[in-house]
Amino acid sequence: MNLLDRIVIDPTICHGKPTLRGLRYPVETVLELLSSGMTPEEILGDYEDLEREDILAALAYAARVTRVKRIEPAVA
Repeated sequence: MNLLDRIVIDPTICHGKPTLRGLRYPVETVLELLSSGMTPEEILGDYEDLEREDILAALAYAARVTRVKRIEPAVA
């Protein structure tokens, strides 16, 4: 199974935000938990219905979304 297959975008779930397996856990929430310093093990302990592959899927999704060819600075 491709990790990105775990990402669900459904307008009826979390207002269309990307979620993990449609469980109402937005990808951004998992990324915020990781960036706050939580370990994957701590996240899995707090959210028992998530799986390790869900966390990896959130990271893979973030990598895919941020893949750009070039960034132009905004002109003020």
